[in-house]
Amino acid sequence: MRLIPIECVRESSLLGKNIYTSDGRCLLKAGVVLTDAILKKVKEYKIFSLYIVDDYSTAEIEDIIKPELRQKSISVIKETFSDIERIASVHKFEQRSIKEYSKQEKKYFNSINKIADELLENVLSNKNVLLSLVDIKSMDNYTYSHCVNVAVISLILGISLNLSKRNLTYLCIGALIHDIGKSFIPREVLQKPGKLTPEEFDIIKNHSRYGYNFLNRFFTLSAHIKLIVLQHHERFDGLGYPNGINGKEISYLARIVSIADVYDALTSDRPYKRAMCPSDALEYLMSNAGTLFDYDMISVFCKIVIPFPQGTIVSLSNGDIGVVEETLPNFPLRPVVKILKSNLPNKVGSKINLVDNLSVVISNIKYEV
Repeated sequence: MRLIPIECVRESSLLGKNIYTSDGRCLLKAGVVLTDAILKKVKEYKIFSLYIVDDYSTAEIEDIIKPELRQKSISVIKETFSDIERIASVHKFEQRSIKEYSKQEKKYFNSINKIADELLENVLSNKNVLLSLVDIKSMDNYTYSHCVNVAVISLILGISLNLSKRNLTYLCIGALIHDIGKSFIPREVLQKPGKLTPEEFDIIKNHSRYGYNFLNRFFTLSAHIKLIVLQHHERFDGLGYPNGINGKEISYLARIVSIADVYDALTSDRPYKRAMCPSDALEYLMSNAGTLFDYDMISVFCKIVIPFPQGTIVSLSNGDIGVVEETLPNFPLRPVVKILKSNLPNKVGSKINLVDNLSVVISNIKYEV
């Protein structure tokens, strides 16, 4: 199974993973034969990447959490954020005029705590804590799916950093609601398909402070959770927002969420840009370790991400084309590759371990041989 842009999907390919609509309904089940008519319909739902199964990629990529739990989590986040957005819009997105948040609404919001517990138990029970699957999102559902993905990625990194279960719980809740302040940003700004003006970007940048203030006013939550919401856009070099703090002034948990936030955003299709492949996203994080992100955390993150999952077709620097067969621990960018095409016919079918062949690197991901 491999992830490819929808325009590169050949007719008669098999769908590798279920596709869900923005309201959580299963649009297509894994195993469906993809036709031009079906692919056109999928595009209408603003889904632009698909997992497929073909002759080169029959191995399944395992979900970190159960698909039904993912959809349940997205639904809870969507309903909670939408409820807050409704209240905010009545008050013209002016937080100061919101006098109260009712007990019923608070109870509704607190369902997020239960979701966090379920996500944590699900991830802890999964022996495979490596990140190899990029979630396929509808652009209409991006914010809510993104929050769930950030929570899962944050948990995987938090487990690798040996956090206690209590801190993992704080981490998960904070990651699930890290973008809650976007409920106070008008949709025409938040969902603008083109490039934001400097003024619009300043409006967006307020979301972390808006979310923190809202939680501070209406909920009794751990400071660890609220600091994630406030600080997930702070940078290690002090050039982030809203307060421009740096290094270890930034909450430890917020530093984890900032990595997960950027990784998921980079590997997601958006209205104004197509997704980066996981290897390019990982290289971006590595190149910004110590400036945007905590260097030590990035060092750990690089060991838990599989940028070239089994079944990925790659072009090598020596001109060969191959398919990834295995990723070795601690060497995510140097997998074992089976040669599919070469200028030297006797090499076809052989395997090359890039850990042992340092002169050869992966040049790029290919979608056809």
